[in-house]
Amino acid sequence: MNNIPVLSVKDLTVEFSTDDGVVRAVDGISLDMFPGDTLGLVGESGSGKSVTALAVMRLLSRSKARITAGEVWFRHPHRGMLNLLKLTDKEMQQIRGRHIAMIFQEPMTSLNPVKRCGMQVVESLLRHGRTARRGAKQKALDLFTEVRLPEPEKIFRAWPHELSGGQKQRVMIAMAMACSPSLLIADEPTTALDVTVQKRILELIGTLQKRHGMAVLFISHDLGVINALADVTAVMRNGKVMETGPAKEVFSNPVDPYARALIACRPSLSERPERLAVVDDYLFPDASGNKDLSAGKRPASPPAWHRQAKRQEVLLQVKNLRTYFVKQKNFFGKPTAFHKAVEDISLHVYKGETLGLVGESGCGKTTLGRTIMRLIQPGSGQVIYKGVDLAKLSNAALRKLRPRFQIIFQDPYASLTPGISVGSAMMEPMRVHGILRNNKARREKILYLLEKVGLEEKHYYRYPHEFSGGQRQRICIARALALDPEFIVCDESVSALDVSVQAQVLNLLNSLKQEFGLTYIFISHDLSVVKYMSDRIMVMQNGRMVELNDADALYANPGNNYTKTLIEAIPTI
Repeated sequence: MNNIPVLSVKDLTVEFSTDDGVVRAVDGISLDMFPGDTLGLVGESGSGKSVTALAVMRLLSRSKARITAGEVWFRHPHRGMLNLLKLTDKEMQQIRGRHIAMIFQEPMTSLNPVKRCGMQVVESLLRHGRTARRGAKQKALDLFTEVRLPEPEKIFRAWPHELSGGQKQRVMIAMAMACSPSLLIADEPTTALDVTVQKRILELIGTLQKRHGMAVLFISHDLGVINALADVTAVMRNGKVMETGPAKEVFSNPVDPYARALIACRPSLSERPERLAVVDDYLFPDASGNKDLSAGKRPASPPAWHRQAKRQEVLLQVKNLRTYFVKQKNFFGKPTAFHKAVEDISLHVYKGETLGLVGESGCGKTTLGRTIMRLIQPGSGQVIYKGVDLAKLSNAALRKLRPRFQIIFQDPYASLTPGISVGSAMMEPMRVHGILRNNKARREKILYLLEKVGLEEKHYYRYPHEFSGGQRQRICIARALALDPEFIVCDESVSALDVSVQAQVLNLLNSLKQEFGLTYIFISHDLSVVKYMSDRIMVMQNGRMVELNDADALYANPGNNYTKTLIEAIPTI
């Protein structure tokens, strides 16, 4: 039986109708998956990875997408091989979630914002008859424990907006695992997770896979994750499979130039080149001007954007900062218990430097960044920006300073308004703060910034739902740059990007930092990216600072056991 595929995709072609004509997102791909195997699907943003998964699940929009050719065969436990493309909607509903489950890329938009997290898992269990109503809550709590969610009872009662990005993703994973499917499609399931939780989640998926003989289609832009998890790897570009084979062979000796280019784009823990390589450097070396593709190793001296930082004055000081959230109230509504998200943090950021901020999901990284920005009111302490304590400013005075410091949020879809085009979303803050003299000049600047982050003029008129996750993140980065800030909090700003676009954006951030003297607080769960970007790195755990040191020194000789654990959990190629 194991020689019969659990999923067989044959010559699948998917086309989208757009204002610019028909776009072929998936172009005649064929894939076979067997019980107990993991197929890793990698490629740049927009290569067709997620569209392939959505086509298998029959979740593509009928008004925009058409499957023009191909077959998708699934081995049903009781009905044998079924062509999913020929099933009725009702038949597909019986399979979707029960026999084929999917973990989506963006947990905030996949979870129902007006339903408590636990009840969303209970709903899935009851819908597919996996447990009686009486035992559904306990089953959901067991699943939350299995995916390492802290305080399962609390998470069961929590609303999605009350959880961190990593916690929301784990709720999604618990929901997908609820019915013990024979095929799990995981679309960037560890994107929002820190390395230690990511490692546990990958181990959990591996354990469940062995226990149930489940096949896993794992989509990720993190080549280290694919290398650690996949048995077979398929590399996609422009809707086509460029190379497929055993994962170890693809990563150790890739045949296709595009596969070689993807692997070369990933930041290394042992090197800090002036500029990260991007795919075009390898595919078109004459056009890129990068003749020596072996260049990019550790330079004789640190890159210019790293050397200059510590010669500058202090731009930002944080003194004894505390941010608490109400955890429990009594009958009269008076708080009786608090969650200490940020506890007595003191630090300084030099003008022109990048301060990296790492730690497990829920450790307080994002809360610290938002408190510094005054998007969350601090409980106590000071945030001194150029001699001005932001914590004490009135709203009117704070608004005048807003253009000087910006934030790039973790979830790009949630930070863009669905009904507003990209151009309007970028122009609105420019108009509010009086940037440039008229809308024509603003439009020219927006087009320049879109080009800088790898987008085109036609994207100015499109809406957020028309972009991939990586493209939406690039739009948010361009929007933050539109106000000419001098200090930016990058909250997981490249977490949704594939390695090539990630390299482009990191190169862009570093060139802008050098050219305009920008200063960053760079929050990320990808420690290889943090190490490449940062001059210094601060490690957080349970709301407190556990270590702060020069980036190279911290990785070479971590002074704290928790830091050592983080570094050891980094997936490598």
